[in-house]
Amino acid sequence: MTINDFLSVITWWTVLLSIGTIFAPLNTFLFRNFFDKGYIFSKVLGAGILSYTIFLLATLHIVAFTQFSLIGILIFFAGLECFIIYKQRTKKRKSLKEFFFTPTTVLIIVEEFLFFTALLFWAFVRAHQPDIHGLEKYMDFGFLNSILRSSYFPAQDMWYPPYPINYYYFGHLVTAVLTKLSDIPSPVTFNLMLATLFSFTFVGAFSLIGNIWSFFLKKKDIKRRILLPFLISGILAGFLLSSSGNLHTVYSFFLPYQNDYPKPLWDLKFSPTTFPNAYWYPNATRYIYHTIHEFPLYSFVVSDLHGHVIDIPFVLLLLALLFSFVIYTKEDISSTNTLLPFAFAKKLGNHIPMLILWIFIGWILAIMYMTNALDGLIYLLLSILTCWLIYKKYFDQSFLKTIIKTPLITTTLILFISFLLFSLPFSLFFKSFVSEIGLVCPPQFLITIGKIGPFVFEANHCDRSPWWQLLTLYGFFTFWSLSLIVFLTKKKKEVTDSFMFLLIGFAYLLIVIPEFFYLRDIYTTFYRANTMFKLVYQSFMILSLVSVYSLARIFSLLKFSKNIFKSLGSLIFIVIGLLLFILVSIYPYFAIGSYYDNLKHYYGLNGTSYLQTLYPEDASAIEWIQTHITNQPVMLEAQGDSYTDYERISANTGLPTPLGWTVHEWLWRGTYDVVPPRQSDIQLLYQTTDVEQAKLLIQKYHISYVYVGGLEREKYPTLSEEKFATIGRIVYQNNGVTIY
Repeated sequence: MTINDFLSVITWWTVLLSIGTIFAPLNTFLFRNFFDKGYIFSKVLGAGILSYTIFLLATLHIVAFTQFSLIGILIFFAGLECFIIYKQRTKKRKSLKEFFFTPTTVLIIVEEFLFFTALLFWAFVRAHQPDIHGLEKYMDFGFLNSILRSSYFPAQDMWYPPYPINYYYFGHLVTAVLTKLSDIPSPVTFNLMLATLFSFTFVGAFSLIGNIWSFFLKKKDIKRRILLPFLISGILAGFLLSSSGNLHTVYSFFLPYQNDYPKPLWDLKFSPTTFPNAYWYPNATRYIYHTIHEFPLYSFVVSDLHGHVIDIPFVLLLLALLFSFVIYTKEDISSTNTLLPFAFAKKLGNHIPMLILWIFIGWILAIMYMTNALDGLIYLLLSILTCWLIYKKYFDQSFLKTIIKTPLITTTLILFISFLLFSLPFSLFFKSFVSEIGLVCPPQFLITIGKIGPFVFEANHCDRSPWWQLLTLYGFFTFWSLSLIVFLTKKKKEVTDSFMFLLIGFAYLLIVIPEFFYLRDIYTTFYRANTMFKLVYQSFMILSLVSVYSLARIFSLLKFSKNIFKSLGSLIFIVIGLLLFILVSIYPYFAIGSYYDNLKHYYGLNGTSYLQTLYPEDASAIEWIQTHITNQPVMLEAQGDSYTDYERISANTGLPTPLGWTVHEWLWRGTYDVVPPRQSDIQLLYQTTDVEQAKLLIQKYHISYVYVGGLEREKYPTLSEEKFATIGRIVYQNNGVTIY
């Protein structure tokens, strides 16, 4: 790694460390029952609070989105935290030895080391293919740059001005916040954010499973040291969630199928001597016909900075908080007041109503909704189910009595209302792409009816996943989930077991839903794709965590006896589990090796350096734009289809252009009707020789600059430049690019 890239990583890490340190006291209160006090989540919590605060203030036009404003907000929260600590100070003082040599402190140091190491590692990997180019990177980079140019929110859609971004972009805002604080250019922070997400995924899973397992050991009154089991289970969870794949890798031991349609293994020839048999890693995410079923490592490898990836740290934060609530003691929860979700929390200086904590969960759900919309609804349901689990545990009621005779309904209302209120500043400017729910394989009489309320019934919509494909994708998780259930059938269930059973049921519900329902959007052939994608992405994450807990729990029960059959059964179980683990663990070998060319060539962290080779004339012009043009004036450039190199100026600068990628704006605006008028106007504006006509179109779209480069001349063969010089003036001209 070059010294400049290493310094960028250090600067970025320092910003995250500072944010985490400022919000550590609040984090410690939330995770006071965690062995490590939930240390690593203070970074996620702090980034979320800081970003939401500036988002709210800038939406209300109280404070502009600037570096100065962000520093001021951080100073305010730092002062507030110091004041609270001062008010809650105790007379008891700890010696340096008591402070620095406790298991918790050691664990915190280990977690910070793991976080920095994982951050540095994935930054190093990204530097071998850093290009913000291909797939949907232009979309994500455009959002980031548009937000960075915004003084107030909502941020402007760089591909459909003057309208705001109609997409869940809060995660891009978090990236912009860190970019402004670090003062590192966005082409570098795009890749640093991807490295940060990889790191958060690894260390977040490490902390969550490590704390769950250490709590189990503590409850079982196991006298041995807890630190080592925490480290082992945590590292295993971190690896499985951030770096594993699914059982599709078994195809690398078979000769490949000859067409685009996957075949079951029994129809292929087993050929281990020709491993890896031209195995292509993206097939693990496109295995089921006309669907998408990605998982974190694939997202990190292809490196689109999408909402479902940026939301991973918030998902882990929410899961950690839910488990933290589950393990509250009876002193934490009082059943004497059923008007509130809980009466009071455990003393920490002053009594804090549990009501506030559930409102806080509502805030996190709003953050998740604004980052990746469906996640907010998915985890709202899981939060309600967790409430039910908590009340059932502490009030010792049956299923129905838990609903009727506890504050479950009140809690649900509080969660839902707080979720709606906190997401309101975003929702006021966001229109969902989805308004209808489709039924997979509807009967003919429903197809004849067509629609009932929000439900639609469409003909030729009867794709269901074959069992062998589902088993290939989720067989690893199914093995460990079923094993946990079987092993604990006749044993006393601990609170950690109950929480895991809840997660298992919830995760498989997410897998089953796309087999019967889909959220209807503009895609007809791939009508199940987005629904399956959003749901099973979360099930993969949840089941990865469950699998590690299951492994640890089962091995704590597994015994070898003198009975040869019992010992043989245990041995067979271990061998099967090991083979399955190897299969999901070799996915990085294929994915990282293929996408990053086996890490042979180091290019650096600047994600726009590819422009110097592919479009050198545009690279110089973009650099000039970033230096000389402030705010967000509209710049006309050639318009093209989605996933192409058109809109390279707006994406790389954040300057809006009258119309961007066709399919994307079609999806975001809910109708194709918005596209053709602007398409024809852009073409006319470039090609017309009528000065007055050009003036009218320039005024119509409030265009301040016109960009004429290679793609413009290629797209519009009869392009007429003379009128632009007549209407305006040349502000930049170099290497075949002219900006009027």
